[in-house]
Amino acid sequence: MGRAGDIIAELTVDHREVDALFDRIEHTTPAGERQKAAEQLTIELVRHSVAEEEHLYPVIREHFPDGELIADKELADHARVEKLLKDLEGLDAAGPEFDRLIAALKTEVTAHVHDEEQNLFPRLRHACSQEDLEKLGDRVRRAKRFAPTRPHPGALPSQPHHRLLTAGTGLVDRARDFLSGRGR
Repeated sequence: MGRAGDIIAELTVDHREVDALFDRIEHTTPAGERQKAAEQLTIELVRHSVAEEEHLYPVIREHFPDGELIADKELADHARVEKLLKDLEGLDAAGPEFDRLIAALKTEVTAHVHDEEQNLFPRLRHACSQEDLEKLGDRVRRAKRFAPTRPHPGALPSQPHHRLLTAGTGLVDRARDFLSGRGR
C-alpha cells in the first residue's frame, strides 16, 4: 500500500486502497474472490496499523498537548479493528457471519479514517515541518515492508522490544503467506 511522499500522503493513499478493498468485497459475488479480497484487506490493515503505531502515534504524543490521550484512543481503535480481523480469519466468505464482520469492520475503519483525515492529519501538518513529515513517510514505508500481515491481538506496541518482535512476527507471517499463497 501507499508509495506517496510524506506520512500524511502515504497514510491517505493507504486509506483509499482500503476503501477500494471494501468495495471489492461488497461487489464481488464468488465467495473465493471475496475471501481473497478480505485476506488482502487484512494484510493491508495490519501493516498500516503497525506503521502508525511505530511512527505516527509517538509523534502525536510528542507534538500535541493532548497527544497521550489521542494516541491512546487511536490504539484502542486499532485493537477493535484487530479483534474483528482475527474473528474474520478463516471464516467462509459465503456465510452470514462473514458479511456481519465485514460490515462491522468497515464501520470501525471508516470512522477511524475519517477522524484521522479530518482532525489528526491537519494538526500533524501544523505541528511538524515538511522535512519531518517526509522522513516519517519514509519510515512508515519501511515499517510496512517488515510488518506482520496477520492480526495478532494482544501484542502491545508500547513494550520496549516491540519493533524487534514486530519484525520477527512479520517475517513469520510473510513466510506463512508465501507457503499458503495468501495475499497473491
